[in-house]
Amino acid sequence: MPAKIRLQRQGRKFQAIYSIVVADSRAPRDGKFIESLGQYNPNSNPATIVLDFNKALEWLQKGAQPTDTCRAILSYKGVLYKKHLLDGVRKGAFDEAEAEKRFQAWMTEKEQKVQAKMDQIKSTKDSLDKTRMEEETKIKEARTAEIAKKRSDLIAAEEAASAPAVEEAAEEVAEEAPVAEEPKAATEGPEAKAEEQAPVAEEPKAEAGKEEAKKEDK
Repeated sequence: MPAKIRLQRQGRKFQAIYSIVVADSRAPRDGKFIESLGQYNPNSNPATIVLDFNKALEWLQKGAQPTDTCRAILSYKGVLYKKHLLDGVRKGAFDEAEAEKRFQAWMTEKEQKVQAKMDQIKSTKDSLDKTRMEEETKIKEARTAEIAKKRSDLIAAEEAASAPAVEEAAEEVAEEAPVAEEPKAATEGPEAKAEEQAPVAEEPKAEAGKEEAKKEDK
């Protein structure tokens, strides 16, 4: 039975990564393998592929059959295209220099496509992050406005509740305040001053009448 190039599962639950191995087709999936060719991590975007290009090409030329997933990985990395070009050289369709030139042109185009995809992913991520930040800012501003409104309503309610007490206190102070005396006239007439200064005149007639009465009694 020919050897197969396939994936061997590793990693944690829900975070699986895979080793790209060459194994006997009769061996179990996670059993013994002949040689490891690299690693495939589908959890990243784009997927991360580490592959020993020359070893993979050598095993393909020896007749190893890749599984569907491994065939896609080898095609993505250019191993299958390189094998196709070498088969053309062996058949005499073109020389090795032409094969290498075609392969380098393909690799350049492939790298440009990969870079364009990565740029698009980054741009989409930045756009989503910006939108999320704007939404979070709007929510924060709405919450701040709501809190400010609640505080102003609370202050207004406290002022409304304290207003009657202030009015009662003002009324009590007004009732307890003494009544101011009316000021005296600034200027008094000359007649009033004369009355205050004039001595009380004695009544001589009354005293004389009393003395005469006393004499008659005697």
